[in-house]
Amino acid sequence: MSTRDTMELKEEAIRAQYEAALGMLQGFDHAPRLAKPLAEAAVAERSPGVGARPRFRSTVVGMATRSTARPGGVRLAERVEGLSDGLVSPVQAASLTVLRRALAIALAMGETFAAQSGLAELKRANLEGRVPEPKRAEFGELLQAEALVVLFSFANAAAYLIAPHVTPATVELGEVEEVLTDNAPLALQGALWELDQDIAALAGDDARLVAVISAFAEALMQKVAIRAENGARVSVFTGGSWKVEADGLVLAGFKPARAAKGGALTMAFKKPQEVVGNHIAKYQSMRLAKMLMAYDFDRRLNPFAELGGFIFTFMGDGKPGTGKTTLIQMMAGLLNDYCKAAGYPFRYQNFSIDQIDSYQGKSGQNAKAFIDAVLDPGVIGFGTIDDIDQVAGKRGDRQSSAGQQEVTAVFMQAFAGAGTVVRGNCTFGMFSNYPENVDDALRQRAGARFLVDGPQTREDYIDILSLLLGKNHQIPLGDHDLFAAQEIRRAVAASFEGHSRPHEAGLLKVWDQVARDIGPLDSIARIGTYLKAIQSADERFTGRAIKNITDAVKVRAMDFELPDEWMENPDLFLFKPYDEKMGMIRGLMRPITVEMVVQEINRYADSEFRYADKSDEVAIETAVRDMRRMEEAKRRYLEGKGNA
Repeated sequence: MSTRDTMELKEEAIRAQYEAALGMLQGFDHAPRLAKPLAEAAVAERSPGVGARPRFRSTVVGMATRSTARPGGVRLAERVEGLSDGLVSPVQAASLTVLRRALAIALAMGETFAAQSGLAELKRANLEGRVPEPKRAEFGELLQAEALVVLFSFANAAAYLIAPHVTPATVELGEVEEVLTDNAPLALQGALWELDQDIAALAGDDARLVAVISAFAEALMQKVAIRAENGARVSVFTGGSWKVEADGLVLAGFKPARAAKGGALTMAFKKPQEVVGNHIAKYQSMRLAKMLMAYDFDRRLNPFAELGGFIFTFMGDGKPGTGKTTLIQMMAGLLNDYCKAAGYPFRYQNFSIDQIDSYQGKSGQNAKAFIDAVLDPGVIGFGTIDDIDQVAGKRGDRQSSAGQQEVTAVFMQAFAGAGTVVRGNCTFGMFSNYPENVDDALRQRAGARFLVDGPQTREDYIDILSLLLGKNHQIPLGDHDLFAAQEIRRAVAASFEGHSRPHEAGLLKVWDQVARDIGPLDSIARIGTYLKAIQSADERFTGRAIKNITDAVKVRAMDFELPDEWMENPDLFLFKPYDEKMGMIRGLMRPITVEMVVQEINRYADSEFRYADKSDEVAIETAVRDMRRMEEAKRRYLEGKGNA
C-alpha cells in the first residue's frame, strides 16, 4: 500500500479566510459564460410600461458567440434566508455556516498550493509586471491548476460538512456547467452562481436545500476530477495530503472525503435471542458484525481481510417467513450498537425493487450509488439486497427488464470484478426466497451461504411461540427450558456436524459413489477427487465455487468469538494499532481440519444442487404446462374444424 505524509491545514489559515468567504456569500456580480440561468434576476424598469431595449449583438467577427449577458448580483446568503418565513431556521444557518467554512478551507488550500508550487512568486512578479516571457505559459497553467484545486477543495469540504444534515430527500440535479478555470476567484464565483441558481429552482424547503447543496458538491467534485485528469501542474495537490483537524477532513488530491450521512438509522432492531432457529446464519452474522469492527480507519484495512477470513458477500436463502428480515435487523442492530460504543460512523443501506427505473442507465446509476455508499472506506458499511431475484435479472431472460439487467452487471462488477478491493470495512448481504432465479454468475459471487430455514425442532417452535406471545398472558410454560435450544455454540456445532454428509439427493449420490471408489476423504488428493466428481455432476461447480469454499474454511479457522468486552470497551481492541490487532487475532486462530473442509464443501454444494434442482423443476413444470396448453388448443382446433 502506498502511503503519503499528511500535513495539517492550519486552523488559523482557514479562519483568516472567513471574511473573504463571508463576502462571497453576501454578494458579488457574475455574468454566466457556460451555463444558462435557471432563475432570472428581477430587473426594475426605469419607467412603467416602457419595454426593455433589445440586447446588443456585436457585428465584430468572432464576437457574436461571446456571452453579452450583463453581470447579475449573486446574493447566496439572501437566497438561503429567503426560504424561511422571516426567521432563519437552524438548517439554513447550518447550511450557510457549511458554505462559509468550505469556502475558507478552499481559499486556504489555494494559498498553500500557490506557496508550494511557485505560483505565489509568479503572482507577485505579475503584479510588478516582471514575469519573464518563458514563464508566462507556466503562469497560466498554474493559475488553472489553482482554480481546479480550489474548486475541488470547496466541493469536497461542502459535501463532507453538509453530510450530517442530509435527509432522505433527493433532488434531480443536472451536470454542473459553470466550471471556470481562468483563476481561483473566478472559479469560485462561477460555482456559487450555479449553486445559487439550483437553490432558487429546486430548494423549496430545508430538506431540499441540504439535498441541493450535497448533490451540487458531489456533481462539482465529479466534473472537476475529470478536468483534472488532463490538468497540468496539479502534482503538488495530487501527491500530498492535508488534514483539517477541527473537522476531521482530509484533502488528498482529487479524491472525495466521505462523512456518514445524517439522520438516525430507523429500524426495529432485534436481539440475537429474538432470532429463533437459523443457528449457523445467526452465528455467522454475529461473528461478521464483530469482524467488521476490527477495521482500521488509519490503515484502511481489516486484519480479517488480510488473513483471508472475511465475508465480503453472502447470500441468505430460505422459504418465505423463515426469518431473513429478522436476521437483517439483528445484524444491523449489533453493528449500530458496536459503532455507537466505538464512535465509528455506521452506514446501512438497502437496495430494493423501487430503485429499478424505466429510464435507460438510471437503474445502473442507482446500483452504483448504493455500492459506492456502502464501500466508502470512511464508514462501517452494511448493504442488503432484499429479494435479489426480483431486483437483479438473469442474463438472457426475456422477462427481465433492461433496468434489472443493468443492476446485475453493476453488482457482478462490484462484488468480484477486476477493480474490486476488499478492505474489510463493509459487507453485502443478498437475500431471496427463490435463489434459483438469480443469475448463476451473480449468485456464485456470494462468498458465503446462509441457509435461513427458521425454527426446526419442537423446542424452536415452543421458543418462538413464547417469544411472539409476549408477557400479557398467564399461560403456564410447561415442561420446557425456555431458549436453551438457542444456546448458540451448542446449536452451531450440531448444525456443522450435520453437514458431514450431504443433504441433497443429487449430491448424496456423488458422495456415495466417491466413498465406494476411493474411501474416506482424508487427504487433499481425495478431497480434490470429490470436487471433480461434483463438477462432473453439475458443470456450474467451477473454480469460483472452490474459492468460495476455501474462503468459508478460512472463516471456520477464525471460529472464535471476539470477546464482548472488546466491543464494549474499544481501548481493549478497537483502538489498538493495526499490527497489534493482527497479533491478537492470530493468537485466537484455529488450525484447518479435514472435517472443516468436507463440511464446507457439502454446505456449499448442497446449496448449489438445491438451487439447480429447484430451477430445473420450475423449468420442467413450465414446459409441461405449455405442452398441455398446446394439446388442448390442438384438440379444440380439430373439434372446431370437424364441426365446420
